[in-house]
Amino acid sequence: MLFSRVLDSMRHARRVPLREVLVPAVPMQDPFAFICVHLRLHWFSETMKAYLDIETCASGEVTVVGIYRQDRGFRQLVGGEITDVAVWEALDGVETLCTYNGDRFDLPILERQTRLELRSRFRSLDLLRECRRVGLKGGLKRMEERFGIARGTRGMNGWDALQLWARYESAGDQEALRLLLEYNREDVMNLVQLERIVVGVGLESRER
Repeated sequence: MLFSRVLDSMRHARRVPLREVLVPAVPMQDPFAFICVHLRLHWFSETMKAYLDIETCASGEVTVVGIYRQDRGFRQLVGGEITDVAVWEALDGVETLCTYNGDRFDLPILERQTRLELRSRFRSLDLLRECRRVGLKGGLKRMEERFGIARGTRGMNGWDALQLWARYESAGDQEALRLLLEYNREDVMNLVQLERIVVGVGLESRER
């Protein structure tokens, strides 16, 4: 019964046919795996959470940090604003960091630059890992296309983000910076939607 309720909630939230959710996203021979992910991640929904995504330049330095918190809204740190103090203040009171491939990319790189021990201080909810648990494979953009999550910067990728920062840094191109920040904002805010779709977190409140 729980499995049916979760799938019904997900179908309503995504506005896509149920068949597209189950085939091949969740193998029907193992629905228990999906239910386990939903129940395990429901525990994360009870904690204070921050959705986080970074952009980098060609040398690997972090250029933009985007953070969304339900209690504070969306915030970005850009260039020289990315310090240990600023990041720590932005995450004050947070228990869980929600990312997409953050365990291997965002968090280690941000730790290296700020010297903050993010992975030991915060719980990690890496949606790439959670997607793979239920048979969903691919990057964030692929998940967005699969579930119809809107993106104004569709077609852009990490390489484009590198080029935009280079244009801003070398020539002060404000339009390039604006586009980069919008790309990062959509990366962050679409994590919120993807989490709800994949694990059903927060769907109950949306139905009221």
